[in-house]
Amino acid sequence: MTWEFKLEPTAEQVLEIECILDVCRNVWNFALRERKDWLDSRKSPANACSIRQEFILPADAPFPSYARQCKSLTAAKVQFPKLKSVNAQVLQQVIRKLEASWESWRLKRSGLPRFKKPNRMRSFVFPQMLNNCISDKGIKLPQLGWVKVRWSREIPEKFEVKQALIVRKASGYFVMLSLQADVDIPETMPHGHPVGIDVGLEYFLSTSDGEQVKRPRFFDGLHRKLKSLQRRLKTKRKGSKNWLKLQNKIGKVHQRIADTRKDWHFKLANHLCAHAGMIFVENLDFRIMAKGMLGKHTLDAGLGQFVNQILPWVCWKRDVFYGKVDARGTSQECPDCGAEVRKDLRVRVHECPECGSIKPRDIAAAQVICARGQRVVENACGVYAAGAEVTQSSWLAVKQEILGATSGISLHTR
Repeated sequence: MTWEFKLEPTAEQVLEIECILDVCRNVWNFALRERKDWLDSRKSPANACSIRQEFILPADAPFPSYARQCKSLTAAKVQFPKLKSVNAQVLQQVIRKLEASWESWRLKRSGLPRFKKPNRMRSFVFPQMLNNCISDKGIKLPQLGWVKVRWSREIPEKFEVKQALIVRKASGYFVMLSLQADVDIPETMPHGHPVGIDVGLEYFLSTSDGEQVKRPRFFDGLHRKLKSLQRRLKTKRKGSKNWLKLQNKIGKVHQRIADTRKDWHFKLANHLCAHAGMIFVENLDFRIMAKGMLGKHTLDAGLGQFVNQILPWVCWKRDVFYGKVDARGTSQECPDCGAEVRKDLRVRVHECPECGSIKPRDIAAAQVICARGQRVVENACGVYAAGAEVTQSSWLAVKQEILGATSGISLHTR
């Protein structure tokens, strides 16, 4: 598990943290520049050069991988003594993070890593923690010593602190503690009352039990204050002290919005898990929804954060089965008779001409999702999951079939 706590460092410790962040930023930029130069030197043909500029590297020069850059980092400490002021493992973790971002770009999962401007490097990792590093007065971190912590909850006895991530936010410094316990927690079996969930923008979610939750507008509550601060920012000289102060105020407003949204998501997820044994959701790609004309409202609602991160985590903690089903046609199917009822986004009421069923569109879609999830569980296990016991081998089949649900979505039918 990873738990977050607020740090209360002294003035000397703040300077030390800022110095570490600056060195990490320089290492990131140098390592990224080295990789880009190697890549650019192999773009042009052998008998031509780029119109702009290219670094001419030997043809047999190896790619600056993680292992090679870590080795060169050790040799660079002789030429750049400032690198010695930072824990060696911290700098290695910076290159490891760059390696992960580079591989993600190479596999076309994200964009190319970018250079970090001053104040853009906001975190670093201590991958190994000392024994007995937790006490009532704070936490003992390598290179920083004892740092005062605002303990919002007690760490369980059986858990051991494996690593610490120091994060700088607009409201201060935080530590993310990775906790590990030598226990074996079995996978959650399908059991209990099934609930299907349909998410949207008119209602944040609608359940198959008929419950509908209005979408809260987190951004609208602080939009006027944010707009005022951003207008004042235009009149400040970029990089000045007043400009930095306003940037910090704007960051605090954004952090307040994000914290409010996250807190509401956790409370809603616990409310759903308290009344269900199985929860089924659609296998949607919310990145596509965020690029449309309603992208601002989609991002403000945080649908992806709730469905893909917070709800699965709370379900796992509360021993509630969580599964995803195919999202195609959930709004075009009658939950009572299974007939196809075509309707566009303007139609908000489901009316089936076959069986005469009339109900809100979102609730009908949630009931279809619930039925599909139960059908997948029953087909994989060969039993009715809501009342019968499921073996471990059957559960593996359920997991494979649910995770294999297709993610292709037609936005016109939604």
